Amino acid sequence: MSTVVPPAPRSATFAPTPSSRASALAPTPRWWRDATLATAWGLVLFVVALWVAGGGVADLTSFASGMTSLGRVTGLVASVLLLLQVALMARIPIVEQAWGQDELARVHRLVGNTSFYLMVAHIVLIIVGYNASGGLGIIGTFLDEVLNSPGMLLALAGTLALCLVVVTSIRAARARLRYESWHLLHLYAYLGAGLALPHQLWTGADFLSSTTATVFWWGLYLAVLGCVIAFRIVRPLWLSSRHQLRVADVVTEAPGVTSVVVRGRDLHWLAARGGQFFQWRFVDGPGWTRANPYSLSAAPDGRSLRITVAEIGDSSRRLRDLRPGTRVLVEGPYGRLHAGTKVARKSVLIGAGIGITPLRALLEELPGGPDETVLIHRVSTRADLVLESEIDALAQQRGARAISVIGHRRTDRASWLPVDLAHIDDAAALRHVVPDIAERDVFICGHPDWMDTVIAAALAAGVPREAIHHERFTY
Repeated sequence: MSTVVPPAPRSATFAPTPSSRASALAPTPRWWRDATLATAWGLVLFVVALWVAGGGVADLTSFASGMTSLGRVTGLVASVLLLLQVALMARIPIVEQAWGQDELARVHRLVGNTSFYLMVAHIVLIIVGYNASGGLGIIGTFLDEVLNSPGMLLALAGTLALCLVVVTSIRAARARLRYESWHLLHLYAYLGAGLALPHQLWTGADFLSSTTATVFWWGLYLAVLGCVIAFRIVRPLWLSSRHQLRVADVVTEAPGVTSVVVRGRDLHWLAARGGQFFQWRFVDGPGWTRANPYSLSAAPDGRSLRITVAEIGDSSRRLRDLRPGTRVLVEGPYGRLHAGTKVARKSVLIGAGIGITPLRALLEELPGGPDETVLIHRVSTRADLVLESEIDALAQQRGARAISVIGHRRTDRASWLPVDLAHIDDAAALRHVVPDIAERDVFICGHPDWMDTVIAAALAAGVPREAIHHERFTY
């Protein structure tokens, strides 16, 4: 049965956000995204230009040299894309803020798959070209290259590691793996890149043909390596050391749902915003080295951070057993599900299940005022209304409307509505609850498939695509 929580009275008083520093931060510059995209394309085009300058086009005149030349250019582009993929994994703040978690994950998959296919094409074309001029046969040529060319054994090992990453990244394979196992296997991408690329620096003609090429490739390798070291190792250690984060309290919010409050010093310098997430490591025993993304469930106040997590795996189940004083290591903040991405004055927050937690934090930081914000919480049963009393109190305080939509999912078609509202169109339901939704920002968080239905409904209701903000936490 669907239930609607009555809206807060229009005369309700509203208070300023408790996190004034985070709210005062300027919106994320939109040109960051254009700049990072232009840089990536510039690197790819420069690599192709190096191939052309090195006689790549001229070598296409015969079959043997043509296959070898095509193998060279596919290898070059695969190499630069592999380095860009590693850079995307480095969690560079400007890149993460420019794209956000959702888009960054999509671009990461696109770049990674393209790089892998080009790498396979590079191997096939090179072997075919060498065989055409050497006559050892495909297998003989392959074995000769692997056994006798400098760095080729390492390249073969790196290629196999990258194959493992690609295979385990397929959705069907991911569904069979625990997050912890997938996370460990995905780190093989670093190993694969580290082993697959050096042979090109040692023997590749396009790497050694000119001073410009040599300086470019070595500079690019060192820059990417520097980003990984700086942002995946040094920065998290520095943040955790500076802020001295420790578990302050552990609260059971509902069966299978736990909140963890973390305190530290000078937390306002983290510049975190309601709706963002950190990568968390709780130093409580074996397995602490694996980071997990958890959103803030309360707006940062400069003194503490809070997450609220549903138990869906080994790492999340461990949170209920954390003890006060446990050391905490963090990376972040990350994500574009915050007030700095707004393009309109009013907002709609739509969350499903535990996905309501970052929206509850965001509610604290959005401008208060009568009907400035509408929050919709979609759950299967009333027992799933996590943080309900907090949300109702915040809505009353800030003049917002808080609405609960309760009922089990439909099975006849994809929809964000429960089964007893099957007679209502998805977009019409949004317009019924928020008549001016086309003039608002829409923030969405929940299961990826469910979010797709909300996004489709919002677009059908007239919401501009740039006004729709969402965050996915699948791997």
